[in-house]
Amino acid sequence: MQFMTDIDDIDRNILRVLELDGRISNLNLAGKVGLSPSACLRRVQELERTGIIKGYRATLDPAVRGATITIFVMVGLSEHLKKDSVAFEEAVAKASEVRECHNITGSVEYLLRVEVSDLAAYKAFHTDILGTLPQVGSITSHICLGSPTDKRA
Repeated sequence: MQFMTDIDDIDRNILRVLELDGRISNLNLAGKVGLSPSACLRRVQELERTGIIKGYRATLDPAVRGATITIFVMVGLSEHLKKDSVAFEEAVAKASEVRECHNITGSVEYLLRVEVSDLAAYKAFHTDILGTLPQVGSITSHICLGSPTDKRA
């Protein structure tokens, strides 16, 4: 796999434009980065082939899924064994409420982004899913009041 140090300024410019608009046509992308369409396409295909571009996706309004509340959940594990981390990660991957799971450093092991319809739905998730996992030692919930900057695609 290629690493970020292996790409040049043109590739960085392509990536910057694609991050802002993953649906831009190759013709428009080529114009923005100063390449011919064929050269631009070859570069984008190479960035995809090497895994630097991992994919493209649509960013949906969570309310369409009925998720009107976002809660960031810090989870501490009761044990620090690999089997516990693996079991926890497998369990939260199955929970539709969990939109992101990050293994982090600090006082807890995981930070989850959870999206639910209301507080009753979060309570059910907290009690019936997180609360039943034997690996969970602590749960701290932070209700999101707004996201003035969100650059996830």
